[in-house]
Amino acid sequence: MSLVCAISNEVPEHPCVSPVSNQVFERRLIEKYIAENGADPMNGQPLSEEQLIDIKVSHPIRPKAPSSTSIPAILKALQDEWDAVMLHSFTLRQQLQTTRQELSHALYQHDAACRVIARLTKEVTAAREALATLKPQAGLVVAQAVTSQPSVTAGGAGEPMEVSEQVGMNPEIIQKLQDKATVLTTERKKRGKTVPEELVRTEDLSKYRQVATHAGLHSASVPGILSLDLCPSDTNKVLTGGADKNVVVFDKKEEQIIATLKGHTKKVTSVIYHPSQSVVFSASPDSTIRVWSVTGGNCVQVVRAHEASVTGLSLHATGDYLLSSSEDQYWAFSDIQTGRVLTKVTDEAAGCALTCAQFHPDGLIFGTGTADSQIKIWDLKERTNVANFPGHTGPVTSIAFSENGYYLATGAQDSSVKLWDLRKLKNFKTITLDNNYEVKSLVFDQSGTYLAVGGTDIRVYICKQWSEVLNFTEHTGVVTGVAFGEHAQFLTSTGMDRSLKFYSL
Repeated sequence: MSLVCAISNEVPEHPCVSPVSNQVFERRLIEKYIAENGADPMNGQPLSEEQLIDIKVSHPIRPKAPSSTSIPAILKALQDEWDAVMLHSFTLRQQLQTTRQELSHALYQHDAACRVIARLTKEVTAAREALATLKPQAGLVVAQAVTSQPSVTAGGAGEPMEVSEQVGMNPEIIQKLQDKATVLTTERKKRGKTVPEELVRTEDLSKYRQVATHAGLHSASVPGILSLDLCPSDTNKVLTGGADKNVVVFDKKEEQIIATLKGHTKKVTSVIYHPSQSVVFSASPDSTIRVWSVTGGNCVQVVRAHEASVTGLSLHATGDYLLSSSEDQYWAFSDIQTGRVLTKVTDEAAGCALTCAQFHPDGLIFGTGTADSQIKIWDLKERTNVANFPGHTGPVTSIAFSENGYYLATGAQDSSVKLWDLRKLKNFKTITLDNNYEVKSLVFDQSGTYLAVGGTDIRVYICKQWSEVLNFTEHTGVVTGVAFGEHAQFLTSTGMDRSLKFYSL
C-alpha cells in the first residue's frame, strides 16, 4: 500500500501526517500552505510546522506514468532498459581488460624484481665469503724461492715417483726404532701416573665454550674440511686438509693462513704436522702421500706407496718414518727423507681394505682398522699381526692410542667407542652413543687424561671414569677432526661445514 498526498494526489517524497486532520501530505507542499494560511487545508483548524509528524517509509515507488500503460510504450521502455544494460556491460568489459593488463604488468615487474633481488643476494653472499677468505689470507706468506728442508731434500724434490720397490728394513733402522722406544718407555716410567701441573682441571674443562670460528680456510665451492692436526711443539699452528684438494697451515694466535699447499688431485683425508721441522704430510684418495715444506710453500716429496686410496697416516716417534694404510689392503712403512717404501704388508687371510692406522706412542707396534670392523695390532720389527680386537659391527673409522701406552680407543660405524687394554688384550669399556651417531675422529690429550670424540657432535670424556665432561654442537655439519692444544688449554675442531672452531675458557 502506498501513501498519497491529500493535496497533490501523488506519492510523496517526504511524507508527513497532520495531527489535526490525520491526513498525509507532501512536506514541501504543506509547509508552503501553512506559511500562507497557518491552518490545516482539510478542516481549516490552526496548524504549525512543528506539529507535523514525519513518516518513515522505504523509498517510495512512483506509479507508472499514464504514457507507460500502453504496449508500444512498455516495449520502448524495455528497449531503452536493454540498451542501457548493454552499454553498462560493454563498459565493465573494457574495465576488466584494462585491469587484467595492469595486473599482468605488475606480475612481470614483481618477477623481475625477485630475479634482481636473488642475483644481488647471491653477489652479497659471494662477496661476504670472499671477505671472510681475505681476512685470514691477509697475512699469507709469499711463497719463497723453492727451498726444501735439509731432512727431506733427497728423492727428487716432489717429482712424481713410480710405486717404489720395497727397500727393506735393515738392522740399522730396526735398531733406531728400538733405541727410540727404549727412551720413550723410560721417560714414561719416570713420569709415572702424575699429570702435568699445567694440565687443565676437569672442572675448568667443563666450562669451555666456543671462542673463535674460521670459515675461510678452504674453498666454498667444494665445502668440507676432512682432516686436522696441530703442531706438537707449537699447538698454535693448525694443519687442515680439505675437500678442495688443498692443505692449509693456519696460525691460531695471529688468525691468519701461513701457507696453502696445492698438489693433490683429490680431496685430502689425512694430515700430520712434523713435531720438530717445518714440514707437514698429507694423504689422499689419489693414492699419494705428499711431504710439504711450510716455509717454502711447496711439495718436496711424493711417496707412492699404494695403488688405491690412502686412508690413514701416522708419523713415527723418530720423526723419520711414515705409516700409511690403504684400500689396497696394505699398510706401508716409508722413509720421509728418501720417499722410499721400506716395507709393505697385507693380511692375506683377511683380504679386507684398511680404513685407518695409528702408531703406538713407543713406535714398535701400531694399530689398523679394517672395513670389516676388525682392529689389528701389528709388530713393526717383525711385520706380523700380533693381536686382533673384534667387537665392532661396522667399518672402523678411527683409532687412537693413549699416551700412557695401555689404552686404545676405537670408533666405528656402529655408533660406539670401545676402549681396549693392551696389557690384557680385551675390551674393558664401551661408550654407546646415540642412534646413527657417526664417529669420525678420536684423540687423547698429550697426558692421556681426556678423550675427545668428534662426529655428529663433539664430546670429551675423562679417562678412567669415562664420564662425559663436555659436549659441543656448534658445527652445522659432521665433525671430521678434533684435537687438544698443549695441556688441553684449548680444543679445536673441523667439520663438513667448512669451519675451523676453537673452544676454551
